[in-house]
Amino acid sequence: MQPPETDLRLLLLTSSYWPEHSPPQRRWMSLIRNMRDQGWLVSVVAPVAHYGPGPDYSSETKGRAWRAQPGFLGEKIYRVPHLFLGDNRVFKLANQLVGAAGSVLRGIATGRQDAVVVTAPSLPLLGSALLVARFKGLPLIVEMRDAWPNLAEDASLVRGGSKSVINCAVEYVQNRADLVVTVTEGFERTLRERGVADVVTVRNGIQMDRTPRLEAPAADRDRLEVLYLGNHGESQALDVLIRAAALVGDDMRLTLVGHGSQKPALRRLAMELGVNVRFLPPEYREAVFARYQEADSLVISLRDDWKSFEDTIPSKTYEVLAVGRHITGIVRGEAANVIAEAGEGDIVECKPQDIARLWRELAADRSRLRPAGTGREWVKSHADYTDLSRRYGDLLRQTIREHQSQPQQSVSQRIARVGRAAVKVARQSRQFRRNA
Repeated sequence: MQPPETDLRLLLLTSSYWPEHSPPQRRWMSLIRNMRDQGWLVSVVAPVAHYGPGPDYSSETKGRAWRAQPGFLGEKIYRVPHLFLGDNRVFKLANQLVGAAGSVLRGIATGRQDAVVVTAPSLPLLGSALLVARFKGLPLIVEMRDAWPNLAEDASLVRGGSKSVINCAVEYVQNRADLVVTVTEGFERTLRERGVADVVTVRNGIQMDRTPRLEAPAADRDRLEVLYLGNHGESQALDVLIRAAALVGDDMRLTLVGHGSQKPALRRLAMELGVNVRFLPPEYREAVFARYQEADSLVISLRDDWKSFEDTIPSKTYEVLAVGRHITGIVRGEAANVIAEAGEGDIVECKPQDIARLWRELAADRSRLRPAGTGREWVKSHADYTDLSRRYGDLLRQTIREHQSQPQQSVSQRIARVGRAAVKVARQSRQFRRNA
């Protein structure tokens, strides 16, 4: 057996990274933490930190546009501009376009690499990664962490002609990638049905050695303590939790930890219904596990009227399975299958009456809150980042070898190819703006 190649260089393009606290940040810092021991040197191109400030966020750590800064995992972070315009959809699109344009310029000027990885859902960034990979003559790995563009259609982010333009643009990049990586098997099947041949699943996960197994909740307690920790957005349907808690009454307390666009409306709803809901700001690291410890049941929730969520697994699912708490699973499709297969918690419909019924039953029979322990074993076998990063690294090495075995183009040929791709991307962007 030949020893693995060492000192392979990876260029990652992402819309969010340390010191932010976000899904791509959590995933890729966990992957890099393990991949550096496998001989990978990683460079990251990301906007100036702007989203979900984590415990390391400060004026010094957020970075400055066009400047490089060291990451504490040995990676090098190259910052591109962010406009800080606001949180509505138009401003988000403008920021994504600015970040995508900056990522092309910065990505080309980051030195030598062996592969380019781009992690969605920033759709303009997909086009940027294609241009960078073509210019540098490198294989392109497209990571689809969400079911895009299906999710955009469900959320009514695109309509009419914009829908077809977005679909064509995403599929254009996916079909030209050397490898497409999904985080769920369901979306992998969807892409294969669309004709994407080189697609694999490397799911989200957790770092088992940093995730404690908690003591079982108290056998006797005056009320049921239910906790949701995560984003408070349109996708999570947290208003249903509040309505369910209102039906249960004083036999329970609902705690919502996090931030998001819907949090002000959720506060107003709780006040209108007079329900016992505790709203807390985002918490990190050890504080998260302390919050889990005081809870009886942890909620994993996605709205049930977006079909794309059948192929979506909230990233917190694996952590919740591993800590040893009952799960109130308000999910469908693959997420429901994972919780059922792991053997922890209950799956319930996204209806206040059904959720309230479950919580009343749990309050009356606390023996149902004792974890079976099967959830942690399932995560250890299927979603430990130590194993996931090794699999990811092997896939990247294979992709690099296959790319290098093909005839290589000259610099002038690569520049011409980039020009053709840029023209197509620009045409699709203009079409999108006309139809938006």
